[in-house]
Amino acid sequence: MHKKIAAGLLAALLAVSSAAVLPGCGDGKKPESINFKTTAKVEDGAILQAFCWDFNTIRESMADIAAAGFSAVQTSPINECLEGEGGGMELYGNGKWYYHYQPTDFKIGNYQLGTRDEFKAMCDEAEKYGVKVIVDIIANHTTPQLDAVSKDLIEAGGGSLETLYHKNNSKDISDYGDRLQCTTYKMGGLPDINTERPSYQDYFLEFVNDAIACGADGFRHDTAKHIGLPDDPKEDDGFKNNFWERVTKEIDNAEDMFIYGEVLQGNNDRIADYIKEIGRTTSSTYGSKIRTAVSSGIIDTGAVSDYWLGNAPLNMVTWVESHDNYINDGSWNQLTNDQVILGWSIITARKDGTPLFFSRPYNANPEVSEWGMNRIGTQGDDMYKDKRVSAVNFFRTAMKGEDENLVNPDFDSSILMIERGKKGVVIVNTDGEKKVDFETSLADGTYIDRVDEKTEYKVSGGKLTSETPIPENSVVVLYNEGYTQYAKCANVGVDKNTEFYFEGDSVQAKLTSVNAKKATYSLNGGKPVEFKNGDKVTVTPGKDGKVGVLELRAENEQGVKTYERVEFTRKRNYTIEKGTKVYFEAPDDGSWDKSSIYAYVYDDTGYNNDVWPGVEMKKESDGRYSYTFDMTYYNPYIIFNDGDASDSVQYPQGQGLEVEADKTYKVE
Repeated sequence: MHKKIAAGLLAALLAVSSAAVLPGCGDGKKPESINFKTTAKVEDGAILQAFCWDFNTIRESMADIAAAGFSAVQTSPINECLEGEGGGMELYGNGKWYYHYQPTDFKIGNYQLGTRDEFKAMCDEAEKYGVKVIVDIIANHTTPQLDAVSKDLIEAGGGSLETLYHKNNSKDISDYGDRLQCTTYKMGGLPDINTERPSYQDYFLEFVNDAIACGADGFRHDTAKHIGLPDDPKEDDGFKNNFWERVTKEIDNAEDMFIYGEVLQGNNDRIADYIKEIGRTTSSTYGSKIRTAVSSGIIDTGAVSDYWLGNAPLNMVTWVESHDNYINDGSWNQLTNDQVILGWSIITARKDGTPLFFSRPYNANPEVSEWGMNRIGTQGDDMYKDKRVSAVNFFRTAMKGEDENLVNPDFDSSILMIERGKKGVVIVNTDGEKKVDFETSLADGTYIDRVDEKTEYKVSGGKLTSETPIPENSVVVLYNEGYTQYAKCANVGVDKNTEFYFEGDSVQAKLTSVNAKKATYSLNGGKPVEFKNGDKVTVTPGKDGKVGVLELRAENEQGVKTYERVEFTRKRNYTIEKGTKVYFEAPDDGSWDKSSIYAYVYDDTGYNNDVWPGVEMKKESDGRYSYTFDMTYYNPYIIFNDGDASDSVQYPQGQGLEVEADKTYKVE
């Protein structure tokens, strides 16, 4: 997939056994001769977090996922959910990514990701390529819009909204170290389900087992820290804290399921106990340490070796970033794409943990926008197919069972060597060029860097040498046993400088095509049109008059296929007149200083109402404030904050909210 092979070499490769054949790239039918190097167990490989990709997009991309060395793909939540903002499909704007984290019922299918049949078809496709499907599921809360909660869910929760939720559900968590608050109070404004109620557990187990029947191979439990452990304090309702026992042992094929809980580390997180009950958890502190290490260029063993789990078993899912920190922590601009890959190479080359690769939004730019194309359902950035990513993924698969040794050659903290027994080594360099003359445990022999597939390294008598220096900010992957040479897949898309909106009736898009024997685009479901790299196409909206959809497909030299969906939306075009009022209700959880609330307003023309933090709002009543526009704005956005320059709290993080006259805004 990632090596351009001359015709003679290709013929030779195709003639040998399936241990060294070329993988496909999304042709929908896996030829028997194709051997994807995926692992039988999720924990032995790597997981791709297909953040906000819909089921059909994941299905169309399955061969690319396998060929990039991922043994599993993790979906966003598949449950029925709140249809916010009229069903808008922007990640953030006219629509929100987090609505699928606001369940209305625990049945498969929602407007953002697709239907139950489409989910099953995706799972069936995954099985063809040896890719396991991990489903992100939510058990402990619903949408705060209570009139949207289904009657079936309410009935399963005891027959009323009062019985569905915990008794203390009206209270917001103020002390996360208080385990009763943490597991029974409302978190982030989301009503907390009484997960101890047996009838609710039965209902939720039906949902989990339906997902397994469709082909799910495991689950990520969202907000696991907010569901009680067996010995946690609980409300006096006569029920047991046995949720984790039931959802890990009473589900179908329980012994084969890969299950982990999202336990963001902090005060009294009881992570060792959650690992004992669930099997695995996240290791959020380690992710933070890795991001700090690669952004600073200091990757000494002391900074990157400790998983920060205390005495807990090393049963964890590791990441450089996930949607939790990329969005919720506001750290989306902390790392460049290249730095993400350097960090990924560290965590994936290591022996312990199961690494998860977060798919950033398509064309997201850390210097400009965290949202990129800003569409739910489409693929994320194609960084997951980067040669460095795939090389270290396949390295991990080949190194199963090998011990690890982390070394900073010559005590240089800007370069890290991860040795796996005597079989292989990954070198991560966060600095300039490095001369290669390192002590190593790697077996004697000649090795080719599996990233560039040309640079030669030699090991003799415990010394690793090369005539070619290690490039700056690079990854080197060295191993022989278990290596298979893969051809590059075709890649298609649009130019990185593309603006994904049209102001009039159309917009021009520059198309890209790499390693493609043939590439086509289809506009708004029309007939395929062949294109070449650099060609331009005029995009117009579809039948709804709002969204223009380009579906791009290509074949490489072996006839295997790849897919990309690109969407363009009509740019907002409205004004907010002078004298318009909007309102804001500050949360009651103590996080906001309510003595003064500010509104920062800006628009597409570059005007703003004042320098940050903006203009102080008028207090209408306790916790409710108003802002009156003092001039006319074109396509304005608004950010609410408490005005504290030293420790300002604001809503939202990142891009402001679109302004709607007379609207009351609440923190979601």
